[in-house]
Amino acid sequence: MRRSSLWLRWALATASAVALVGAAESSAWARGKQNHVRDVRVVAQASEGQQTASSEVAIVTASAPLYSARLADDGKRLIVDISNADIAGAPSALTDPTGVVGGVLTQAFRQDNGDVLTRVSITLLEPAKYSFRTDGNVLRVSLRPGDSSGPDSGEASVRSTAAKQTATIRDVRFTHSTKVDTVTIEVSDEAEYTVSNLPNGRSRIEIRNAKLPKDLERTLDVSAFGSGVQSVATYRDGERVIVEAERRADLTSQVSRRDGALVWLFAKPGQLPSSETGIGLDGGPARRTRTVAREGMFDDLPKIETGTSELVEETIAAGEVGAFTPAMAAQAEGRFTGRRIDLDLKDADIHNVLRLLADVGRLNIITADNVGGRVTIRMKNVPWDQALEVVLQTKHLGMVRQGNMIRVAPLADLEREREMAIARRKQELELTPLETRLIPVSYALASGVQPRARELLSPRGSLAVDSRTNVLIARDVAGNLNQLEELVRALDTQTPQVLVEARIVEATSRYLRDIGIQWGGDASFSSATGNPTGLAFPSSIGLVGGAADNQAPTGGLSPTAQRVQNPNFAVNLPAAVGTGSGGAVGLTLGSINNTINLGVRLSAAEATGMVRIVSSPRVLTMDNHEAKISQGTMIPFSQVSAMGVQTTFQEAKLQLVVKPHVTADGSVALQVKVNRDEPDFNQTSARGEPTILKREAETNLLVMDGHTAVIGGIFTRNTGRNLDQVPFFGDIPLLGVLFQRRRASDSRNELVIFLTPRIVNRAEALGR
Repeated sequence: MRRSSLWLRWALATASAVALVGAAESSAWARGKQNHVRDVRVVAQASEGQQTASSEVAIVTASAPLYSARLADDGKRLIVDISNADIAGAPSALTDPTGVVGGVLTQAFRQDNGDVLTRVSITLLEPAKYSFRTDGNVLRVSLRPGDSSGPDSGEASVRSTAAKQTATIRDVRFTHSTKVDTVTIEVSDEAEYTVSNLPNGRSRIEIRNAKLPKDLERTLDVSAFGSGVQSVATYRDGERVIVEAERRADLTSQVSRRDGALVWLFAKPGQLPSSETGIGLDGGPARRTRTVAREGMFDDLPKIETGTSELVEETIAAGEVGAFTPAMAAQAEGRFTGRRIDLDLKDADIHNVLRLLADVGRLNIITADNVGGRVTIRMKNVPWDQALEVVLQTKHLGMVRQGNMIRVAPLADLEREREMAIARRKQELELTPLETRLIPVSYALASGVQPRARELLSPRGSLAVDSRTNVLIARDVAGNLNQLEELVRALDTQTPQVLVEARIVEATSRYLRDIGIQWGGDASFSSATGNPTGLAFPSSIGLVGGAADNQAPTGGLSPTAQRVQNPNFAVNLPAAVGTGSGGAVGLTLGSINNTINLGVRLSAAEATGMVRIVSSPRVLTMDNHEAKISQGTMIPFSQVSAMGVQTTFQEAKLQLVVKPHVTADGSVALQVKVNRDEPDFNQTSARGEPTILKREAETNLLVMDGHTAVIGGIFTRNTGRNLDQVPFFGDIPLLGVLFQRRRASDSRNELVIFLTPRIVNRAEALGR
């Protein structure tokens, strides 16, 4: 009694402390590590009995989002605020109507305290019901059409108008199970509420326009259960009621309305039950495990035990806070979970000992006539269920549980009863009439399903295959036939078909510049030209350029002829110009009697080009089947041998070879090989046969359905600068350009390969 009083005082003190710091934490809940909104997606899914499809909005962030939500414009818009987060890659607007969602607008705002707030505004086409669920760093908002004025069994209700009546919180309780922790909030009316995730592992539900009785202003310390939720605090804030849960950081939460109560679930990612409109954008389990057969022949036979640990464990797993003390809850992690007691008995009758333990454990115990004897017990601080087990083992006794009733009898009698029951059941099975059932198989081969289905038959059963109609002919008892038919229905599904699209993008850019100069001339000083030097030696002088040849371009040096026979070039460094490339200009200067002539020819060429080639092979294949698609040409090659000249062919083609495998979560694992070969007529052999440019990528990868992955890329760049000049003269500043030819080139080539798999029959093959 004293221990219970101390625990109650500690709980009240904790509740007061949480209520005092709740307001301070709520004002600073948005502060924390900077987050980023990576993507916002909307997916629709058809709903039974409704004309408008349900929708799910997935908000992908860099880390676990801290969010709050509210309605605006009389329920026409749902506003979700992601605290301390900016936009990093998410689309600013989604305008295509999807289900009940008319559009989504994503904006970032700078708050007064300097933090960035990202607001996702969801426009609703009609009144809808919604719920929030977090899967790691993905916040999911599920919306389904429906009248928001009434309760919804699976989703939180969106009210188009403000609540007129004041709701009353009737109860707040916590339930622990092996995988999911549940906080149930019973509300007298369907009140408005918002859900937000706070830093430091806290989640909060704010129920507006609600009343909270005094006895419910408390903090439930549930840490003794060893669950992910540490405490649940409930307090008032004006006209609002705040329910705040302290949890582990790795837990996700989901809120739904069920039978006039808000059900708040906490579990690890992937363990929360899917809502009715859950789409699973992050690639959640697409094909879930199913139990199609279960041994049920001896399930209802009595189970002989010598302890009560399983009974108490099941009671605690399904129980609520207050049903057991924190000390008992702390013992739930071990084998024995009962309340610890002290026993000191000497020569006590076994019947009285069992009655005492039944009173402590609040159980009903019935003993058989042949149970007797005396025991001496001295125990201190021992769980009562462990004491019961030790007593039963000491006297060679066993027990059979039926609900809250325990029957105690000698182990030999209980084992004999069980053996008789098993023999009786086997006899009943032998006498059960057999049935014959025809089970059609649609997508699989009946002969392939037969070996797996045969394992479910009893020794009296048989299984045959009719290959013409692809039907299984099963003969067995009705129970086994039902299990066999369920197994066939689970295996006989459509094989996933995958459409694989590859995009091979090639981009080539080229730049070339060539600038050259040609100049020269001749001069003659002699008596023949009338300008001798007047010296005895040299009496005549002749000067002429010696860099010319018959192949040197001379166009432009004569206004009447396209070619000059003797250009007399002293510097002959022309650019490569001609038809379709560059240009040239010539200048000639000379005297009247042609004693002095000067010719200059400038040539320059510049070329810029870009080529983009997009190849997109597509192929459709079934799961785990290899597919190949190709397109190309056959190039002939000549081979000279002792037998003469033979012609062989080499393929230059575009080819896609892929083998997909659809995983259980709806992703696609690919073994892919992509080739793109083409002839290159710029580089040929001695016989003029072209070489083949090969581009190939081979890899294994995992891609989500409908997503695009870059499986490879090659980028090459060739740059060059050439300078041709006359020695010494080309190095003279400024004047050196008259003795130089400059060439510059820059060539870039980039190859990128994209791959996109799509499961074309996802709903039929994966059951989603």
